[in-house]
Amino acid sequence: MIIMNSGAKTEEVNRVVEEIKKKGLRADVSRGEFRTIIGIVGDETKVDFDRLAALPGVKDVRPVEAPYKLISREYGEALAGREHPGEIKIKNVVIGGQEPVFIAGPCSIESKQQFDKIAEAVKKAGAHILRGGVFKPRSSVHSWQGIGSEGEEMAEEALSWMREAGDRLEMPIVTEAIGHESLKIVAKYADIIQIGSRNMYNQDLLQAAGRTGLPVLFKRHFGAGIEEFLSFSEYIASEGNSKIILVERGMLPVGKGKNYTRYSLDLAAVPAIQKETFLPVLVDPSHGTGRRDLILDMSCAAIACGAEGLMIECHSNPEEAIVDTAQQITPDELKQVIETCNKIHKLVGESKKRAKEAAI
Repeated sequence: MIIMNSGAKTEEVNRVVEEIKKKGLRADVSRGEFRTIIGIVGDETKVDFDRLAALPGVKDVRPVEAPYKLISREYGEALAGREHPGEIKIKNVVIGGQEPVFIAGPCSIESKQQFDKIAEAVKKAGAHILRGGVFKPRSSVHSWQGIGSEGEEMAEEALSWMREAGDRLEMPIVTEAIGHESLKIVAKYADIIQIGSRNMYNQDLLQAAGRTGLPVLFKRHFGAGIEEFLSFSEYIASEGNSKIILVERGMLPVGKGKNYTRYSLDLAAVPAIQKETFLPVLVDPSHGTGRRDLILDMSCAAIACGAEGLMIECHSNPEEAIVDTAQQITPDELKQVIETCNKIHKLVGESKKRAKEAAI
């Protein structure tokens, strides 16, 4: 990363950017309160770093060893004056701030009446962001692919239901895009674009989502390592969009015999990722367990280990849901999860504060 002097002029920053572009690379310019940092996107072997270091306005040229340079903690901390560079403000909600954020709603939108009822219930339960599936990537082509699979007109209508409910309840909305065509439609209505685990490796889709400028909720693939996960999130950041919300949602179970959960929720990944990047990390206990009777326990554990929020599937009558009946909880259960997790967050925060004071 190229660190500019605190008083660097605009023309000096532009000069550095032009030098980078001459090599066929791109420059990611991040302006902090007191300092500007420029990251290089592309093959850095083409760059003469000694030449860049000698340019007017440049204070330092510092290598970042991690392959995910633009989202690295080192890159974020270099932005002097930005104490919380990973905070993402979406309307009245701050993700990555001082309090956990709860995203809730049905796995799949079935009708306007169904969605409105659930939306009002999750708001009442204490959720901050409203989720709902319009496009549903499924393992089998013979399974229902969501209301969005019934044509573009129906997809837009369902998204308009989400938009209306979000505006009425003053809740940002998030829904998944599964390809370039659905991305165009989703970007017209949603406040946050979700890229699901099955598309974690879809570089073109990640970059296209980054170019929308909207926050991107990015889920880890169920077979991906942490370095892979962070490296692919860099495709979003490479388009000048660092409003990325990382989500841990479970890995494929290992070992022989019966699987007691749908996935194995990797909670150790939460603090591990937080040591590597400044981006907020959320947990999805619905997919991570596949069992509604485990969601409260794993939600509590996720908040205790430092997750900055949860993404939970909620349905007024889970037994009647078209998809994912086993992992959706009721609004009353969601209220219990949120209240309990808020208490845990407060207790853990107080404990850490006391430990820090004792160390001093």
